[in-house]
Amino acid sequence: MKKLFLVAICFVSLFMYPFASSANQEGPGHIPSLFDEYTQMNLIYYTNYTSGIPDDWLASRYSKTNPDMDYIRPVFDGQVSGDTIPDTLRSVLSEQTQVCLLCHKNSTPGIVEDWLTSRHSKTTPDMALSKPVLERRISSDTIPENFRSVVVGCYECHGQNASAHKDNFEHFGFRINVIVSPNDCRTCHTVEADQFAMSKKAHALDNLQKNPLYHTMVETGLSSKGSGDGTIVSITATENSKAESCYGCHGTEVTVNGMKKVSTPSGDIEVPNLTNWPNQGVGRINPDGSSGACTACHPRHSFSIEIARKPYTCSQCHLEPDTPAFEVYEESKHGNIFNSKQHEWNWNNVPWRIGKDFQAPTCAACHNSLITTSDGRVVASRTHNFGSRMWIRLFGLPYSHPQPKSGKTYEIKNKDELPLPVTFTGELASEYLISKEEQMQRQNEMKTICRSCHNTDWINGHFAKMDITIAETDKAVFAATQLLQKAWDKGLADPANPFDEIIEDAWVKQWLYYANSVRFASAMGGPDYATFKNGWLELTANLRKMRDFVETQK
Repeated sequence: MKKLFLVAICFVSLFMYPFASSANQEGPGHIPSLFDEYTQMNLIYYTNYTSGIPDDWLASRYSKTNPDMDYIRPVFDGQVSGDTIPDTLRSVLSEQTQVCLLCHKNSTPGIVEDWLTSRHSKTTPDMALSKPVLERRISSDTIPENFRSVVVGCYECHGQNASAHKDNFEHFGFRINVIVSPNDCRTCHTVEADQFAMSKKAHALDNLQKNPLYHTMVETGLSSKGSGDGTIVSITATENSKAESCYGCHGTEVTVNGMKKVSTPSGDIEVPNLTNWPNQGVGRINPDGSSGACTACHPRHSFSIEIARKPYTCSQCHLEPDTPAFEVYEESKHGNIFNSKQHEWNWNNVPWRIGKDFQAPTCAACHNSLITTSDGRVVASRTHNFGSRMWIRLFGLPYSHPQPKSGKTYEIKNKDELPLPVTFTGELASEYLISKEEQMQRQNEMKTICRSCHNTDWINGHFAKMDITIAETDKAVFAATQLLQKAWDKGLADPANPFDEIIEDAWVKQWLYYANSVRFASAMGGPDYATFKNGWLELTANLRKMRDFVETQK
């Protein structure tokens, strides 16, 4: 009997070996692909597959309880974004997400594979909350029960808050939202969503649209030009031209205009007809009424903290000539170190340890990341209100000024009743700007980050130089404003629209391009941008041109 039992074991082992070896042929650390064959550990497969089942199953809500189906969960790799994952851990997919993946592994394979690399695909909220507070990437203390023990999959993001989403529609038996908004991300990231909602970024579209001056500037700059009888005729800027330019960064207002039929690999389906879409602008107004796009910095579907931390993400919008932050950073000593050593840095660690995980600051290090020393002492707390560490706004409107109290800068009114933080004579709209005490507090917070690598004398010298540069560029812009006012007084230009005549164009370049370039160069250490690349030489030459225009015109 014992011999018969041993023979049976050998037979079973020999029979199963090819399947077992095939299932693990990629070796330890392999993230399973949705496109592997059945024997290579599919994410989902059928144990009793017969022709016709997939289509019938997708069409039925009862498919989730079909006894003929069996699900296999994806096996974890040894590491996820820098963190060791226990070998015994297996992800838990909600039944709804399993249905999504079954179809989308064929229709949008890149999205699915990208999601499989994400922390979302491998971590449940319960797991995230079990970490020490400083190591958490989740800020909500209370998570809905149906989300706690499943990974963050398709349905967990696209199936929330259906009643608020005008882009919600019926999709193969489920109610799905096309756009995932900050209000949806709030389920797990409450603190981040609240902080972001206070920022200028969250209101970036409104700050253009609801400010009459900025709105006029956008319309004037983007209006279609046509020639009639030797004159230039401006036609109102189209929504497309705005979406492709200013609103590409600031965001569009996405609305729903009924339904439309689209052809997909799965056949024709009905989906919401979205206007001003696609768009990933940081101040986008979403169909659920929320403002912002988390994916502007954490792109779908990896939602990678590494991508968000790297300067390339900020360079989508913070570029010359108006905000040359990225180019100045690349030219700076910090940028030099980043470009030389970035491949050696730990971009995924939380908290981010200064000197240990990275050796030079990036945009994120200075403006929003949770920074600690190697022994866990907090240097700077995480914030998603990206202006909250800044005491002064280098971006002159038309002069530099203290940071606004609210991200809704369209609410600002100066003494001259203009929607600007300063008057043309330089008087601050102090009611809407942070106090001197808060400016000092914020500057000290920034200096604390600097102090992690630099001594006090170096830091004080740097900030003293920057203060002088800011004052000098403001004087150069003020001189240009005086020349513009003289041109208006002499009838050489019409102040009704301050953006559509030659001298007005020169005035805009003075504060929007040249003064900004010098200030950003001073803040980060980019001497070429302070001098030649839209720097002091252009600032001075432009001022001369404005003077010559006023003096030579009759």
